[in-house]
Amino acid sequence: MLRLPGHFGARRAGTSSHYLIRVASVTTNNTRGILAFDSRRFISSSPRHVQQQAAVSVRVEEQYEPNVQQPQKDPGGEPYWQKVGIWKDVPEDKFLNYQWQIKNTVQGESKLLQFLEGVLPEKLPAPRDTNSPLSQIKSRGDFLSEVKEAIRIAPMAIRITPHTLSVADWNNPFEDPIRRQFVPLRASLLPDHPKLTLDSLGEEHDSPVKGLVHRYPDKALFLATSVCNVYCRFCTRSYAIGADTETVTKNSLKPTRRRWDEMFDYIASTPALSDIVISGGDAYYLTPDQLYDIGTRLLAIPHIRRFRFATKGLAVCPSRVLDPTDSWTSALIAVSNAGRKIGKMVAVHTHFNHPSEITWVSRAASQKLFAAGVVVRNQSVLLRGVNDDLDTMKALIRGLADMAITPYYVYQGDMVAGVEDLRTSLRTILELESQIRGSIAGFMTPQFVVDLPGGGGKRLAASYQSYDSKTGVSRFVAPAVKGGETVYEYHDPEWSLPKAEGHGESDNASMAE
Repeated sequence: MLRLPGHFGARRAGTSSHYLIRVASVTTNNTRGILAFDSRRFISSSPRHVQQQAAVSVRVEEQYEPNVQQPQKDPGGEPYWQKVGIWKDVPEDKFLNYQWQIKNTVQGESKLLQFLEGVLPEKLPAPRDTNSPLSQIKSRGDFLSEVKEAIRIAPMAIRITPHTLSVADWNNPFEDPIRRQFVPLRASLLPDHPKLTLDSLGEEHDSPVKGLVHRYPDKALFLATSVCNVYCRFCTRSYAIGADTETVTKNSLKPTRRRWDEMFDYIASTPALSDIVISGGDAYYLTPDQLYDIGTRLLAIPHIRRFRFATKGLAVCPSRVLDPTDSWTSALIAVSNAGRKIGKMVAVHTHFNHPSEITWVSRAASQKLFAAGVVVRNQSVLLRGVNDDLDTMKALIRGLADMAITPYYVYQGDMVAGVEDLRTSLRTILELESQIRGSIAGFMTPQFVVDLPGGGGKRLAASYQSYDSKTGVSRFVAPAVKGGETVYEYHDPEWSLPKAEGHGESDNASMAE
């Protein structure tokens, strides 16, 4: 019997969190086990067939201690945030404090405009493309007016962490890849393609209970919350994530116990499920208690063999992992360790899109998770003007690999409304994969995929059945997801289509995965 007393989070200071592993059978080739809680509130909400399983029992009490390691700088690591005038006197320990990051997050139109007023030069450099609509923006005042107009028609609210704002180049705001991801400009916005929607992947249609998307036979998406540390302009879940905007009323997903219980009951009563993604919103925005509760409840379900927490936290607020006053990382590591002890895989999926997002703080946070045995994978989105050129994508992939983060996916931009200026053609992702594959070890080469509109799931971009670059229409099938009868179409953005007849060609290929 292994006992590890557990503490984490101020609310539970001095208390223990217990769970019980009941091993149904153990052989040299097959070990089956479930995890159930001593805590009465958790057992009472579990389906009866989970509660009634019994066998040899082993009590395990995991220990959660606050982070005690201090971040280790890269050689030459610098206080990069001090380039921003309002934070020029902020010391390292304060900037790395998670509560300071939350308190100083720029949220909403007025706060963003106030921030930009302080960081933009009065006279702006001309954009690289002199024919760009952005060339009409000459001054700081012009820029602020453009931002204000764009926010009023954007589907996503404004929320940006100090870390993210600190890695942007505000002296060159037109070309900066960080600005493009989070701060819209009216002059750069393009009309939506007729096929764009707010829920392009059909998640609400594939939700048997609110907030649980069951599309793949053995995998479900657990949307724990609709809040993130930052709000990306290109969010695939713009129908639900963040505050309401002037153009979109969100179908928000509150992190309530009642809603979670309904999702857990569905998972526990659906034995075909073995793989869960905990997302939102962002798992980083969960409290340590909430993250621990979700993780251990999933470990308690016999047929769940693996799950991952989806978070952009490492890219937009990496200091939380290092913060000695915050227990989120301790809870994550404990859940990961508990899963490993019973043969279940726990991982983190994060979301870096550009090498500029990687700082010495990011590397220190990644190293801490790596040293603790936490598996971290990255999922990037291919974005026009951000990472759609070969040099940038190669630098991103190598940068991730060098800090022990597996480059897992590069997604074609989803067909979501309001961000047509950021989408690329399918041709772009195909060319990037062709040139990148073979330039780095295979296990560090990401899969270049399209998440099919309408709920067809992820397919390799190169597995299209047909692609007409003149019309911009590519067609895919997904036999393993919803059978092979449905044909799913991805449409290139209209700006990328040839402007004259005869400039396109049709490619036809059989499926290859």
